[in-house]
Amino acid sequence: MPPTQPLCIDLDQPGLTGFRSFISAWLYRDTHTSLVVDPGPASTIPHLVDTLQQSGVNRLDYILLTHIHIDHAGGAGALLAAYPEAQVICHPDGIAHLVAPEKLWQGSLKVLGKTAEAYGAIVPVPKEHIGFSDVLGDSGIRAFRTPGHAPHHCCYLIDDLLFAGEVAGVRSNVSRGIYMRPATPPRFLLEVALDSIDRMLNLQPKRMVFAHHGLVDDAIRHLQIGRWQLQLWVQGVATIIDLADAERENAFFDWLLGHDPVFQRIDQLPADLLERERIFLGNTLRGMLEYVRSLPTESRVKLLEMSLTIPAGVFE
Repeated sequence: MPPTQPLCIDLDQPGLTGFRSFISAWLYRDTHTSLVVDPGPASTIPHLVDTLQQSGVNRLDYILLTHIHIDHAGGAGALLAAYPEAQVICHPDGIAHLVAPEKLWQGSLKVLGKTAEAYGAIVPVPKEHIGFSDVLGDSGIRAFRTPGHAPHHCCYLIDDLLFAGEVAGVRSNVSRGIYMRPATPPRFLLEVALDSIDRMLNLQPKRMVFAHHGLVDDAIRHLQIGRWQLQLWVQGVATIIDLADAERENAFFDWLLGHDPVFQRIDQLPADLLERERIFLGNTLRGMLEYVRSLPTESRVKLLEMSLTIPAGVFE
């Protein structure tokens, strides 16, 4: 019997440059369970509900959140209005923020500005409809706390399929090879992020869904690339950290083009997606800068001297 194939529901933001094939929700159904992973921001819930109804989804058992950032979880409360029987599952550290989201919303506005406004205000989730469990009822679905991209990040394993959120970063479709990059906004801790990836590698999933963006059939290779990139990029930040603020981001971009053959494929992206990626590169750089600055001098020296082996399959 072929594995269950989840349905990707793109949640494009036409008012934001490059926000297509980037944010998505995923519908998963088998004979026992119906669920949505990462319903997205409030602004796209009408489209999501319409797509679910057109797909014949009359009820949802679960709404799984990989993390509570507004582009993944901001519309969870609104989706509950259409599917009130559903239970929202998220990291325990995120529950209070979704039950009373005003602080989360104000933080999103402060960091994202007009992007947050385009997403729409975060809709509260009733306390009785949200929780966390390592195993979800009789479904066999397993939840794993995987901090790194965010302290409230989770991954979910269903048979051989890992809903990985941003544990291994972000990918985009390119015509040749693999394009990926880390996603490490502040506060980032390399050791914590690597531990999360290692635990997902130990699960040996075959397939994997990136929150941004798409399903891949070789989960292990992508997790290995994500692990390698985290270390490589931190090494790159240590290399350019003493440059002036105005010079640092462009210098980091150039360093990556010279050292990361996966990131080099950014030149295959359309112009609008390239513009989006350059913006998010700044977010990743800020998180890594904060981390590297926190290290004692001897640890920075070790970063610069670290020898990294490129994972198999990078050049395929």
